[in-house]
Amino acid sequence: MRADRLLSIVLLMQARGKISTRELAGLLEVSERTVMRDMEALSASGIPVIAERGRDGGWMLPQGYRTTLTGMKPQEIGSLLLTADTAILEALGIQEDFSSAVRKLEAAAAVKPPDSPLQLLTQRIHIDGAGWHPSGEAYPYLPLLQEAVWTDRMVSMIYSNNGEQKERKIAPLGLVAKRGVWYAAAECAGEMRTFRVSRITRAEITGEIFTRPPRFDLASYWEHSTASFKAALPRYPVTLLLSSSGLHALQQERYTTLLHTRQSAREGWLEVQAEFHTLESACKIILSFGQEAVAAEPQELVVSLMTALRETSALYEEMARNSPTAGNGI
Repeated sequence: MRADRLLSIVLLMQARGKISTRELAGLLEVSERTVMRDMEALSASGIPVIAERGRDGGWMLPQGYRTTLTGMKPQEIGSLLLTADTAILEALGIQEDFSSAVRKLEAAAAVKPPDSPLQLLTQRIHIDGAGWHPSGEAYPYLPLLQEAVWTDRMVSMIYSNNGEQKERKIAPLGLVAKRGVWYAAAECAGEMRTFRVSRITRAEITGEIFTRPPRFDLASYWEHSTASFKAALPRYPVTLLLSSSGLHALQQERYTTLLHTRQSAREGWLEVQAEFHTLESACKIILSFGQEAVAAEPQELVVSLMTALRETSALYEEMARNSPTAGNGI
């Protein structure tokens, strides 16, 4: 609707200070001609829109001009509340702040519980951030890191990695939570590093203030860091025969890469080229598929799987022989 678009333009000018016609057209997915007409409408309605000409020009509002109109619909506010991760809120110690923000957003939207669309939405959909498999990791220094991130202060810490304890001095630029595990993105010894927060065994904020890199973007850094980490992982190529359900199970595995799939000479099965990280991880994952997967190559993988299956079978046979009910036909 045009009213929503006009409000979006006002909020964009208020947030960015100055914005060009081309930028507005791209963000709002309309033509530049439409933006020009919208600006005329805003001006006619009493909004003090200023047009600055020239190469670096754009649209802006007078300095100090603010609108208290949020324009947020109950459904829009609900979409924000539903994405809140309860585990993250708890880890950061900001549950009360979140509850306060919810009350303010409800007031801004001028809705009246319990009959508002916002209330109906939040009472029918709940996102449990804890997950089925909690990491079980402890983060005693997460609040300290959070304070250092907000205040741009250096942190001196002891970091444990592969059983080795090392003293580090870092400039924490941001915190990232992924699958219930917390990481700190920080400058250390002149380079960007990622530290697993649960591996910090001691930490304290120093009196030294650091300067944030002007173009640092946490989301972009994390995406690049994750891609680099995955690229550096070892690769163990295998050939498998999979049933359709076995293929589905393989596609759900986080630590495998599916390279190629084709029909197998064995009816009802697929021949799949895939990459695991190691021989050990390949054995563990393939065995979890039961009769839905058979390894074809490499030979060392086939031998390892056969050995594991023989040992498991021998263990069950031994337990059956020693069972008190072994001679009762049970």
